[in-house]
Amino acid sequence: MGNPLRERMAKGLQPGDTFCFSRRFSQNETEAFGDLTRDYNPVHYDSRWTRSKGFDDLICHGLLVGGMICEFGGQVGWLATGMSFRFLHPVYFKDTIECKITLTRLEPNGRAEAKAEFTNQDGRRVALAAMTGRLPMDDGKGLLSQMIQESDPSNKLADQSEYRINQDAPVSWES
Repeated sequence: MGNPLRERMAKGLQPGDTFCFSRRFSQNETEAFGDLTRDYNPVHYDSRWTRSKGFDDLICHGLLVGGMICEFGGQVGWLATGMSFRFLHPVYFKDTIECKITLTRLEPNGRAEAKAEFTNQDGRRVALAAMTGRLPMDDGKGLLSQMIQESDPSNKLADQSEYRINQDAPVSWES
């Protein structure tokens, strides 16, 4: 079984295509992200601080959660040119976050725009994102098809089948 996102890209994407996947972030991942980015804001590390700010517990880095769009981008070969985030509510380590991405525009030269919505297990929106970039066109789609036929050895998510495609309403930027 292959990766449905990559397989869909190889066949071609269209405006309105919507892709969904979920993830739960651990405290270890947040600490590793903090080490990579050197973001040691106490809201991610010290319960006393989080309580003083009105949060229930330690929270994940917003950009770690927002980085879920990179999973989509990496599977379809999206070359990012811009990203904009709105963080609406905290994400706690016990939360499962669903990322829903809708392709909103695709030009013949591959320039593309998309919107992303992040919701927790209770259906509460925790973040929104807008993205611009470039998608592979004819040559790129052909190369992705060849990579898939070769079992996609450089793709650690080659056998990921948990993606849902076009099963939800498109993302709206309205909060």
